Amino acid sequence: MTLRRLSTWAGLALALAWLHASLAFANIWPTLGIRLNDGLSLDAGLALLALALWSARTPTPALSPRAVRRWSWVWVVLIIGHYIEATARALYGRSVNIYWDLKLLPDVGSMFAFVARPELVAAVVAVALLVPVALYLPTRLAWSTVVKACELPAGRRVIATVGTALVALWTTFWWITPPGGETRAVRSVVWSIAEETAEFAVEASGLNRRSLPDTPALDTSLTAVRGADVLVLFLESYGMTSWERPEITTVVAPARDRLAHALADTGYSVVTTRVESTTFGGESWLAHISLLSGIEVRDPDINRRLMLETRTTLPRVFSQAGYHTLAVMPGIQLDWPEGRFYGFDRIHAFNDLKYAGPSFGWWDVTDQFALARLDQFAAEARRAGQPVMAFLPSISTHAPFMPVPPYQPDWSRIVTPTPYAEAELQRAYEDVPDWTDLTPGYSKALAYTHDTLAGYLRTQGDRDLVLVVVGDHQPAALITGEGATWDVPAHVITRRPDLLQRLRDQGFVDGLAPPAQTRARMDTLLPLLLSAFGGTR
Repeated sequence: MTLRRLSTWAGLALALAWLHASLAFANIWPTLGIRLNDGLSLDAGLALLALALWSARTPTPALSPRAVRRWSWVWVVLIIGHYIEATARALYGRSVNIYWDLKLLPDVGSMFAFVARPELVAAVVAVALLVPVALYLPTRLAWSTVVKACELPAGRRVIATVGTALVALWTTFWWITPPGGETRAVRSVVWSIAEETAEFAVEASGLNRRSLPDTPALDTSLTAVRGADVLVLFLESYGMTSWERPEITTVVAPARDRLAHALADTGYSVVTTRVESTTFGGESWLAHISLLSGIEVRDPDINRRLMLETRTTLPRVFSQAGYHTLAVMPGIQLDWPEGRFYGFDRIHAFNDLKYAGPSFGWWDVTDQFALARLDQFAAEARRAGQPVMAFLPSISTHAPFMPVPPYQPDWSRIVTPTPYAEAELQRAYEDVPDWTDLTPGYSKALAYTHDTLAGYLRTQGDRDLVLVVVGDHQPAALITGEGATWDVPAHVITRRPDLLQRLRDQGFVDGLAPPAQTRARMDTLLPLLLSAFGGTR
């Protein structure tokens, strides 16, 4: 074999390797990077086989230079589509939904631009512009090489053999792999794009619009909590992974111990259960509405339509029992007319909180400040002779989790414009997110939230309080890893022994540690709580 022929075959081998690898790579968890693996691409196999068969039927080149250029750009789109699909599944825990993800993209982009350093934002923009060109050049060279090889019978046979082998092996692995199992059969990016495009068309047209679920029976006497203030606190991204991954538990454990000591020192007890959330890695509002309404809401469309109706909700149940109901929503910065759905007597959004302290995260406000302001709002209602039912979704454990606010032991200072000493504030700001691994930041933020809860309990004195603490969802898959459950912890903290026993009867266990088995879904947790709060009439 001459050197020229050898170089020709070597060039073809490299071209085939590039075209296959470009649609078969995998994500390097928990980063945005990729790695080569032993996966098999159906798309590459079908494309090569089709080209070889087409070339055998035409005496001219199968593709003109102009067609090669166009096809190479199509291939670049497929490469980017495969990257998005692989990365989304690895880091976010689900596939892409074009219709809903496009709606959220501006908010996500704004958050990223706000919390990321300017140089990082500039780098991301530059990469987004340069990557397609960088992919196009080797892709065009590869396809030009393959098309040229198809002009020769031997080249066609090699390409047809490679294409056939890829299709056959992909089909075999796809067939023998059980559902949910790991497989070498890489998901077809063409099929994914077609599926997502079809879903987009169906969502946009409203053809899949389902009827709204019925509200479950929520009648309760509230005898077990009557007279107590009831606070429902959703902890952002507080999932079971925080109890299961050693890298996280090692960091959070000391703060959990401090919370346990605070419970013991103040006379509170805690019981815990394990709940399946109706969302994963984001879209916290789906968990909020599921718990507060008792309706399973996993679909943003169901959420939007449901909030236009008038339904019985947890706040309305307490309002009917004479409670003043309020929500503190530090993440709501715009008008929120849909919030009327819940039936709160008062909703305190970001502007109502009048936060004047240093900025932390996208929303500025810290969880400790939000809790302190909630207590101020609740005190006004109690002075009017009404017990309080309050709702607060936390935000300090929202991605990217850092910088983490310092915990301020002096709660009177947390509501002032200077809640921290300058030195500790600077130390907090120096701790910036590592975008290749957000687990350390998540762990530190969760420890801060536990310290905040411990400190909050120590400020309550003899107050008759029932504190329901629920994780809204697991953090994204870049922290949990692939295949994580949708389970979150749910705690109830109180000094009322009768209520604690009712909750034990409902499957709650003593202590902060969640049980091994899932007790309820987010929406079915509400009837369990109401039953414990008073039993059905």
